[in-house]
Amino acid sequence: MTPQAPNPAPAAPTDDRVREVSPLRKLMSRPEFGALAGTLLVIAMFAVSAGGSGMFSAEGVVNWSTVAAYLGVLAVGAALLMIAGEFDLSVGSMIGFAGMLLAIPALYWGWPLWLATVFAFAVALALGWLNGWLVVRTGLPSFIVTLAFFFILRGLSLAVSVIFTGKTILSGNGDLVLRDMFATDPVISFFFHGYTLTGVFDALARMGVIAARDDGTALATGLPKAVVWWFALTAAGAFVLARTRMGNWIQAVGGDANAAKNVGIPVARVKISLFVFMAFCSTVFAVLQVADAGSAAADRGLQKEFEAIIAAVIGGCLLTGGYGSVVGAAFGALIFGMVQIGIGYTSIDNNWYRVFLGLMLLIAVLFNNYIRTRFALGRR
Repeated sequence: MTPQAPNPAPAAPTDDRVREVSPLRKLMSRPEFGALAGTLLVIAMFAVSAGGSGMFSAEGVVNWSTVAAYLGVLAVGAALLMIAGEFDLSVGSMIGFAGMLLAIPALYWGWPLWLATVFAFAVALALGWLNGWLVVRTGLPSFIVTLAFFFILRGLSLAVSVIFTGKTILSGNGDLVLRDMFATDPVISFFFHGYTLTGVFDALARMGVIAARDDGTALATGLPKAVVWWFALTAAGAFVLARTRMGNWIQAVGGDANAAKNVGIPVARVKISLFVFMAFCSTVFAVLQVADAGSAAADRGLQKEFEAIIAAVIGGCLLTGGYGSVVGAAFGALIFGMVQIGIGYTSIDNNWYRVFLGLMLLIAVLFNNYIRTRFALGRR
């Protein structure tokens, strides 16, 4: 009787944690992938339909990137808040109210512009803290609490401006003109007014890279301060989310707040700080807009709360929290800016802008739902 060869040991089950993942699959599992793909699609669409119209000239790029930058400033705060599982619907009203908080002291109370700007930021941040504190303390959905603040702040913007000035649009009072005050205040002008890199643009014009005026200066004046704020806030938000303990806390709080609390994460502090940061982003938007328009108006910021949320959703942030990307939200804002301004370079009726945004939102939600399913099943 010959000895039988031992049966081969059963193959060990493959562990998903050490499974090889292709670079393409890694890219597709990133939350910002959908927004990146959408951005490339929009660029290709306008390259075909409006490639020779000047949309991609230096002046055209500055034009639509400025629109994207304003929304991108809000999208950073909205994305971080959504990843933590919360919403802030008072963003649009905060923009109008913060503009009034700046304009009234500067024009009617005799305050220097820098002090009025600090005052606007201080009050807005306090209101952001109150928003977050009420959400945490009451346990009510942030949708309800911030919706209440939406109406409160919009009403306050109208009431306060009428009480102190008798007007709802403020641009000047006697010899004081808001536009001139921004141009002559060196500190506030440096951060919020005008353009930067003007010399670089002029040098490019002299080399013939971009279009020049008759006097040799660039037709595109420079990089708007709004774009600088957009890049800076996006970089800071992406770094915090990906490289810091706070970023881990934000994602943990959005994934399961109770579990996060049980492991010692200060859930209340994280949420309140994000509401404060959202108020900061709203006030940056307001000051940039007042500096650019030379006026403040009680109805400024209408529907910006929805546009910021849409940009974050297009950027890969889940409506249920716990997953998302600040960089993706920046791409979502870029799509907004390109479509809103780009349609004017084509023969397409501008009324189709809202239709396009609605379709983009629907596609983004469907794509995110697909990603969430894969995320929940551990198929990244």
